Amino acid sequence: MVQPIPQPGELEPIELASRDELQALQLSRLKWSLRHAYDNVPHYRSAFDAAGVHPDDLRQLSDLAKFPTTSKKDLRDNYPFGLFAVPRDEVVRVHASSGTTGKPTVVGYTAKDIDTWANVTARSIRAAGGRRGDTLHNAFGYGLFTGGLGIHYGAERLGCMVVPMSGGQTEKQVQLIRDFEPSIILVTPSYMLNLLDEMARQGMEPAESSLKIGIFGAEPWTQGMRAEIETRAGIQAIDIYGLSEIMGPGVACECIESKDGPVIWEDHFYPEIIDPVSGEVLPDGSQGELVFTSLSKEAMPMIRYRTRDLTTLLPPTSRSMRRLAKITGRSDDMLIIRGVNVFPSQIEELILGIGRLSGNYQLCITREGHMDSLSVSVEARAGVCDALTDSDRAQLGRELQHRVKTMVGVSTAVRVLNAGEIKTTATGKAQRVLDLRHVGA
Repeated sequence: MVQPIPQPGELEPIELASRDELQALQLSRLKWSLRHAYDNVPHYRSAFDAAGVHPDDLRQLSDLAKFPTTSKKDLRDNYPFGLFAVPRDEVVRVHASSGTTGKPTVVGYTAKDIDTWANVTARSIRAAGGRRGDTLHNAFGYGLFTGGLGIHYGAERLGCMVVPMSGGQTEKQVQLIRDFEPSIILVTPSYMLNLLDEMARQGMEPAESSLKIGIFGAEPWTQGMRAEIETRAGIQAIDIYGLSEIMGPGVACECIESKDGPVIWEDHFYPEIIDPVSGEVLPDGSQGELVFTSLSKEAMPMIRYRTRDLTTLLPPTSRSMRRLAKITGRSDDMLIIRGVNVFPSQIEELILGIGRLSGNYQLCITREGHMDSLSVSVEARAGVCDALTDSDRAQLGRELQHRVKTMVGVSTAVRVLNAGEIKTTATGKAQRVLDLRHVGA
């Protein structure tokens, strides 16, 4: 049954529930999810048995730490449908990750899962300031990527008029923003910078557009990029978080009144922070790897899924549920350059501290002999490129080199490019890291 979305000024009761009420619901749903996975998915039965645990061993929430984690490798090993917990004729949709190597990760949804997803995504858009009757420009990619359809169903559930633009066609994106006058846009933050550059190229003043709210996700972004987008576009920039394996967009979202980290919708997704090396559960407030357990998914329950995202669980503020700190990197794509740990977000912060550089960048790692080398390609801001001389570009490159060496501790080469030269993927994501160390090896 479709649940009604609260009218403006109202919230769902669970959003303001006490911690005791929320934890009682979590425990009940967690017991169901563990039993559902154990009884219906051979992988979970064998993994639980190998670890010497059984769903009946969960008597309190902290007991979840006894159960084994799930990784992306487990999804690939059970490709395509080995982790489904319901018969195929009950699965109404599948999505799959774009993937970088090997098999994609496939996720499935029952009709009830789709309804739950629409509800939490609608809740997210509403938390970000969206309301029934708003026009919403959806520039997330449609198709196997969860972003486009995930947002689409949630926006319709909320009562928005959706412009299903998808990714790409930058000139047309700007034309439709001008003509349809949406108040909300959902897009990756890196592609939003492309849209702002295109607006300027077309003679538009971005801050004078109809847009009031931007909801950004699908890739890590920093407070510096938030400030740049808000200043250039004249909008509120809100962080939404999700991942295909758990549901898609709408697992967590910031509230517009506080903008202090995405609120995890803990009535459907139970979070933990673990030490990425030992797997030990860490207390709230500690930085580590984010792990999620689904509490209500039917088609494909996820038990202690290792997201590889490095973050911190923060206490509740605007809602009764905990928040995520900004993702600082990933435990599986941390770069180690000549013994120095480097995260792309560190480089991004330094780039955004230089006024004539934009937030579009790419890191390239190569190997010279036995040593790794890092280079940075970064775009100059739109409107600045034409005025830059070769000397200016060299000076900007040296300034960024110095900042990276001083703050991160690694030497790097820098190329300053024109706006739009760094390409995004078909889903609008920027490929932040290009690892060429093993090409031709």
